Amino acid sequence: MTIAGDSELEGQIAEWRAYVHRRREMHSTDAEELEDHLRNRITELTESGLRADEAFLIAVKRMGTLDELSREFAREHSERLWKQLVLAKEPSAPAAARSRRELPVMLLCAAVAALAVKVPSLFGVDIADDDGSFYVRNMSLFVLPPLAAYFVWQRRVGPRVIGALAALFVLGAIAANAYPLDDGSQSLAITAIHLPLALWLVVGVAYTGGDWRSDRRRMDFVRFSGEWLIYLNLLGAGGGMLMAFTAGTFNAIGLDAEEFIGSWLAPCGFAAAVIVSAWLVEAKQSVIENMAPVLTRVFTPLFAATLLAFLVAVAWTNNGIDVERDALILFDLLLVVVLGLLLYSISARDLTAPPGFFDRMQLALVVSALVIDALVLLAITGRITEWGFTPNKTAALGENIILLANLAWSAWLLLGFVRGRMPFAHLERWQTRYMVVYAAWAWTVVLTFPPLFDFA
Repeated sequence: MTIAGDSELEGQIAEWRAYVHRRREMHSTDAEELEDHLRNRITELTESGLRADEAFLIAVKRMGTLDELSREFAREHSERLWKQLVLAKEPSAPAAARSRRELPVMLLCAAVAALAVKVPSLFGVDIADDDGSFYVRNMSLFVLPPLAAYFVWQRRVGPRVIGALAALFVLGAIAANAYPLDDGSQSLAITAIHLPLALWLVVGVAYTGGDWRSDRRRMDFVRFSGEWLIYLNLLGAGGGMLMAFTAGTFNAIGLDAEEFIGSWLAPCGFAAAVIVSAWLVEAKQSVIENMAPVLTRVFTPLFAATLLAFLVAVAWTNNGIDVERDALILFDLLLVVVLGLLLYSISARDLTAPPGFFDRMQLALVVSALVIDALVLLAITGRITEWGFTPNKTAALGENIILLANLAWSAWLLLGFVRGRMPFAHLERWQTRYMVVYAAWAWTVVLTFPPLFDFA
């Protein structure tokens, strides 16, 4: 296969990277080092006058087969690998020393997040007595800055990126608290939904070490997000059992522990779990990487069948879609879940594998979601035409337009891949670059909706 330009070159490198990642003896950081080596060789060859396709083929050939490459890599880095695997406590090993600091730093960030939740109590705003408006708007501001700080330390991010991250968190805090929104304000709920999304993408900048322009690193952040969510749910299930046992055992001796659980254990435990989940993803990658793709393959056909059944029911009954607030949230969540399944299946897929049944199932899922999104958009525009704009309908309109564009082009790329007309890497590259659109929309909602609708 020849390479026509930089996009095709990236597709070939993505296939090579997927091949390398299939080898369990290769850790992700080692694979990244090998990829940098490959890219350096390609650069040297292209600078000497070769075309991109020639440079790629020669560079790969010179690096040899993966088995030979693995042996050469192990011999070249034998001291580092030996100390990592066998002498992890050797004080002279920089990697081992950093590994020893990993747990204390994570615990420090988790403690900061947990205590940050209780700081408002010093000013008379306790989570148990709050009417919901303050903590609903600000919970992400308590837990996500410590998570970003953990990645800043882990990735050794430079001062310029740290300054940009801090500025974005400050901007989010100002946007969430500058306007005295009523408890029943639609903008309050909209801000509570979109601010965590906007700040999560700020965390993504820290996760990528400031290299947010890299498609590969953005896709790594997609993988991390899915794995982090799995771990957070597992910790949440365990925490729920812990709280139930705590309440039951203390009640058995005549003590009421519900106030302690509601004011301390639940909020502080959740804040700490956000950091601990991220640490578990980083520390236990080989375990969770097997779990997430399995869950994706289980739920993709189930959601595809559900969406197809819904479309059949709409056609059979000729009923329109209700666009009240709860229904809008439900449909938006459904479309986000579909997009999440697509994103994570892309991140976990072997780019060198030919199209198969699961890819066709994904195409059916995306096309079904696309049709449902179009029906929702028709219903929303009809209500806006009749009743005018509100924060809920405006947010739903923007989000569904963004999802419609993504789903439509994703369906086209998937169709081309299934028919053998384009590489799968095109779909991966499209999704990582479209993340910028989601970030821009989330920040637009947080910064403009309160003054636009509540203080017009």
